[in-house]
Amino acid sequence: MRFSQATLGLAAAGLAAAVPVVNKRAHEATDANILNYALTLEHLEDTFYRQGLARFSEQRFADAGYDATFYQNLVKVGQDESDHVNFLTAALTQAGATPVGACEYAFGYDDVATFLATASVLEGVGVSAYLGAAADIMSKTYLTAAGSILTVEARHSAYLRAKLEHAPFPQAFDTPLTLNEVYSLASAFIVSCPETNPPLPVKAFPALALDSGNMTVTTGSTVTLLTPNYVLQGAEGAPVYAAFIAVTGPIFVEARPVDGGFSVEVPEGFAGQTYVVLTGCNEGVSDETVAAGPAIIEISS
Repeated sequence: MRFSQATLGLAAAGLAAAVPVVNKRAHEATDANILNYALTLEHLEDTFYRQGLARFSEQRFADAGYDATFYQNLVKVGQDESDHVNFLTAALTQAGATPVGACEYAFGYDDVATFLATASVLEGVGVSAYLGAAADIMSKTYLTAAGSILTVEARHSAYLRAKLEHAPFPQAFDTPLTLNEVYSLASAFIVSCPETNPPLPVKAFPALALDSGNMTVTTGSTVTLLTPNYVLQGAEGAPVYAAFIAVTGPIFVEARPVDGGFSVEVPEGFAGQTYVVLTGCNEGVSDETVAAGPAIIEISS
């Protein structure tokens, strides 16, 4: 999502009320909402693989250094995402709910390498999405179904990470993300959605992007988090923090204003696909205190 020359105020206790949102939360998420939220993500992944595999042939993958076995496994990954779409669509229909349809997307890959890099990010986000949503699912049947998708998404993620020469399981715990944090990441790929889609109780936070200069990021690295097309300002004298998300709780570091964003130092305890948000509160992270993000940082151990 883009905010043209917007200035967002950051109160000392958290997010100011002026943050733009999509589909403002009007009520707590129901199981049907959560399944439609999951279906929104599965539509995105399904379309991503169908479009990418239609664009890049097996020979194109071979030319990029990937053998036939990897290509066929990637086809299977794409089929899994299609099966997830069909499963969730049927579950919602059987429950008397209207399933969301696929949107129009812009994924931004130019070649096999950027396609696979994006695939790895999407699979990692999928793991965090299902993990974060699990606590809100009331039905044990739906929870089991979501768990069965989560484990497959985790296998996809590990396989792609290994092929891209990243640690396939870099940490002992995966990172849960809230519905809004995941939607904020997904919205970067969404151009438009059918007007007939039922509204979801989610909002997109202002975008936050890593400017690593293609550097290898490790613990102690200093990175710049960009705030594209908007300026994020704290209340006079109030600090801004970068909160690195973890299942055991966020780790806060000072976010120092620089041209176009904020400079932060990567704290200890993180590896692999890592998520960071900006906030004016260093006591906890919630949808009420996030000012921008998440940004994704790949941290090498």
